[in-house]
Amino acid sequence: MQSRRRRRLLLPLRAPPKTLLCRLFSSSPPSSGGEGGARGVAVKQVTRGNLADALEEQRARVRDAAFVGIDLEMSGVTSAPWRDTFELDRADVLYHKLRDSAERFAVLQLGVCPFRWDPTKSAFVAHPHNFFIFAHKELPNDGSSHEFLCQTTSIDFLANYQFDFNTCFREGIYYLSRAQEEQALQKLYTLHDDEVSAYPNTSEDEGDVPLKRTADILFTERMKIKFNEWRDSIISDQRVDGHRSRNIKFKDQFQTVFFKMRPAIMLNGFISHQLKLIRQVLRKHFSDLVYVCTFCEDDTSQKRVVYTDTNDDKILLLKDVQEDLLKSREAIVKSAVGIRCVIDLLASERKLIVGHSCFLDVAQVYSKFIGPLPSSMEEVALGINKIFPYITDTRYLMSVNQKSKSLSSAFSLLCPAIHASDEKSSTLPPVRIEVEADETALSCFTSGAKHEAGYDAFMTGCVFVQLCADLGVKLDNLSHHENLATNIKLEKHINLLPPCWNSGTVIDLSTGTERPDAGYERRYPATVYDNVVLIWGFQSKVRPKDIKDCICKVFGPASLTSVFSIDSTAALVQFSKQESVNDFLDLKATLESTDTAISVLHPLSTILEGGQTRAARYATYTDICRSTVSKFFFADQAEAVCSTSNNVFKFENRNAADESGTHESALDGSVLASLKQAEEVTNSGSKNQADNDIKYQDILDVLQYGKRVRST
Repeated sequence: MQSRRRRRLLLPLRAPPKTLLCRLFSSSPPSSGGEGGARGVAVKQVTRGNLADALEEQRARVRDAAFVGIDLEMSGVTSAPWRDTFELDRADVLYHKLRDSAERFAVLQLGVCPFRWDPTKSAFVAHPHNFFIFAHKELPNDGSSHEFLCQTTSIDFLANYQFDFNTCFREGIYYLSRAQEEQALQKLYTLHDDEVSAYPNTSEDEGDVPLKRTADILFTERMKIKFNEWRDSIISDQRVDGHRSRNIKFKDQFQTVFFKMRPAIMLNGFISHQLKLIRQVLRKHFSDLVYVCTFCEDDTSQKRVVYTDTNDDKILLLKDVQEDLLKSREAIVKSAVGIRCVIDLLASERKLIVGHSCFLDVAQVYSKFIGPLPSSMEEVALGINKIFPYITDTRYLMSVNQKSKSLSSAFSLLCPAIHASDEKSSTLPPVRIEVEADETALSCFTSGAKHEAGYDAFMTGCVFVQLCADLGVKLDNLSHHENLATNIKLEKHINLLPPCWNSGTVIDLSTGTERPDAGYERRYPATVYDNVVLIWGFQSKVRPKDIKDCICKVFGPASLTSVFSIDSTAALVQFSKQESVNDFLDLKATLESTDTAISVLHPLSTILEGGQTRAARYATYTDICRSTVSKFFFADQAEAVCSTSNNVFKFENRNAADESGTHESALDGSVLASLKQAEEVTNSGSKNQADNDIKYQDILDVLQYGKRVRST
């Protein structure tokens, strides 16, 4: 057999100062001009048509790999602006948002790029693969269908980078998660047990077809004659395959065969009503003839009438048929696993998985290919670690060395793609990266491009190789099959993933715990969640500055730490002291319960205008983000959650006012009385106006500090 030919074309890459030189190779044919070779990286495109071959190839590639780069392309990231991750989000809120994204949006591409170290060449050999994914209905008799959201900005972004939507939707690979496979098999086994336990009563319980039409009567009689002739020929030791029907009409519909070493007749071309009449004829008149229906791999059915010698032989035949049916159904379920075979391969080989800002990617992998995401960050972290015991994030590694955080910019900086051949290379010893492709299947390869999952997985791996050099990993000392997951220089950086780019924390997948990210520079002061108030439902567009100004007028300029806008309808306000949270909620409840002209002049009227503004503690924000309700504006989301939660959130303001006696309030119970007194004085119409005049400063004192109105 002719051996596979492999071509590696040199593509020089310039390395920046104090970095190692990377040289990329492509299997694309060389340019006719002969100027240094082809531009681009050969990425294998995998669809339903070549999945089996690609999977077989991947088994050997992953087994020999030092690590595997991965990347995903999805139909969207956030279902609403407020679902974006914020620096003020606690770990549980971050997880609720990430889980919402993973559950609502589809994976369109999976990029997998094994990197094998070749010590004879002192080079890494990469095999980038780009798997197109589209969830199809693959299980028969399964009424469920896949639904997912598309974020217009994400789709437009992919389209701008020439994403092939036609290939994705027409030839994308289906999948079943492990949970879906288990559920389908359990349903199958239950059905099988019911069918086995129902025999031999199943045939007797089948209802008879009333023979009212002349056509049914004639057809039934002809079938009786036909089956009787065929059975008699078998009993009289005549040649079974030599039996011919004298009825020309049924000549092509009866085909004599053997089934499980028993003589049988294939039933071809009969409609379902006729098949039901045939079963009725066999049930009433032929105890030794059995109707058998089997299914092929393509889910087409074959109907037969099989002769059995005895009742025990009949029982044995039906048992064999049921076992074959179970196996065929199991095979259908196994074949529907699809692209999940790649995930199972990565999990079984326990290689180091390398991604870039990849917590959402692994959450998507868990949601689509493992099962429903757990309810907490700790549970999902431990669940991911159980499947992929070694994961590292190049974005986190770059933060350790204070390097660029963007994958494309990091790739350009550390491993610049395709420069002129006369450019100066680094004086440091070179580290080469070769991209290897099979020339016998070049039609499956295309030149990779940014934001294609296969190429991004390749870029991630290239960046990781350079970062390994910066961390002191001696690549020249690697053995042929060494797994970088066991490298002592990398151990302290493995399984530490930032939940998102602005979380300021990392999650330790091995323990499920959260820790600060030392390399993260915060834009806002550290959040004290007991000091945070959620405000939503503004009637007009209120800026964070407006919120800060009106609250500081009441509680003082040093009362607030930060004000963060969630969207145009809501904001998070962090007070300097926890007592201020209670004071604010009390004051808001008091002002809303006092319908006076003076309350309109209060500084908080800026945010309380319209009477629809709500406020609650941070726990309410957590519950709103956890909800499966999906509204575009946060205020609508909050009201929808409140309306379905037994008013737990809606009346938090009232409860805060009712419980004001349990803590020391800035109002101290005097504001309401002062406001009433001011109103009475204002409306009294006193004869001595000068004696009862209320100064403007007195009103401000009432509104701001709870002082009583001075009266004479």
